[in-house]
Amino acid sequence: MKEHILIVDDDSDILELLEYNLSSAGYDVLGFLNTKYVRQVLSEESVDLIIMDRNLPEIDGGLYVEMLRNKNINIPVIFLSAKGSAEDIKDGFLKGADDYVTKPFNMDELLLRIKAVLKRYHSELSKNGSVMEYKDIKIDNNMRTVTIDGKNIEITKLEIAILKVMISNQGRVLDREFLLKHIWKDSENIRQKTVNVAMKRLKEKIDPLRQKEYIKTIRGVGYLMS
Repeated sequence: MKEHILIVDDDSDILELLEYNLSSAGYDVLGFLNTKYVRQVLSEESVDLIIMDRNLPEIDGGLYVEMLRNKNINIPVIFLSAKGSAEDIKDGFLKGADDYVTKPFNMDELLLRIKAVLKRYHSELSKNGSVMEYKDIKIDNNMRTVTIDGKNIEITKLEIAILKVMISNQGRVLDREFLLKHIWKDSENIRQKTVNVAMKRLKEKIDPLRQKEYIKTIRGVGYLMS
């Protein structure tokens, strides 16, 4: 499975250069000129690495990464920035960077640094337990895949997060407030209707023929992994 890299850089030429070279190196790449859609992408897609510029028009990239870390979003980050003083680099690491590359940069060196950061990241995932199982459901955290009865299920990062929380709390009815807090993290900006829609889609995927009901809807209360 291809590793997914998200790039944020407001220089369209550099963004295009990065997208081309990283795609050529075998990565699945998403590029943005600002941070507007980053949180949405991170909540819906599996992202292995973020490459972030510091000099963004709406917010300093360092502050943005610090915000992600405060929301317990721990995807590795490489800063790619013209801010190259010792203090800038120190500040970048303090704000949550896993590596720091200054502009102008050497593409071959950047690719090696990307490979090294991803290797460390996947090694940490392995240490933390790579597989979660419940009945005939198997979640592979390293590969970000879900299988049921040995059959692979097409599933999003958000749906995997929901499934993991439900499995970890099997036998317990979880209300929507609980799910908002433990999955979306920032419940102030998410409506409870969003939980209903996400759960409906997940249930349709893991039980398309309704032969088994892994997650039960408890009307007026919440959801139960039985």
